[in-house]
Amino acid sequence: MVRRWRQRWHLRRLSGESGQAMVEAAIAVPVLLLLVFGVVAIGRITDAKVAVQAAAREASRTLAVAPSEERGTTDAMEAGHAAAVGYGLAEERLTIDVHANGFVRGGDASADVSYSLPLSDLPLLSFFEVEVSSSHTEQVELYRSREAVAR
Repeated sequence: MVRRWRQRWHLRRLSGESGQAMVEAAIAVPVLLLLVFGVVAIGRITDAKVAVQAAAREASRTLAVAPSEERGTTDAMEAGHAAAVGYGLAEERLTIDVHANGFVRGGDASADVSYSLPLSDLPLLSFFEVEVSSSHTEQVELYRSREAVAR
């Protein structure tokens, strides 16, 4: 029995396959890691896209229902920032532009939001920074009070 085991071990050594598993692992592990970190990055990009869309929607809606253009612009900026922070976005990487477009009844109030998403904490994707942006347009309320229109 011992003799058979020694013969098999000796034949296995002579066959030249002793490092095959190591070579296969060295090829497969980086590919699998890149795949895993890629899936994590796509999830983070999708999460940021949802947050940016929500911030744009909140900002444009706040501007559309505001009593005046000046107040609506400041309130829209605050609402957009609050929505983005609520979703966990960093304010220093966030840009919000609101456009009243004359602020007339039935006109358009729009917001453009962009966010620079760093992927520096992901090991194989640390050199990427993704720009996520969204815009949203709302119709200015047709039936705002006459007092708000006079301002």
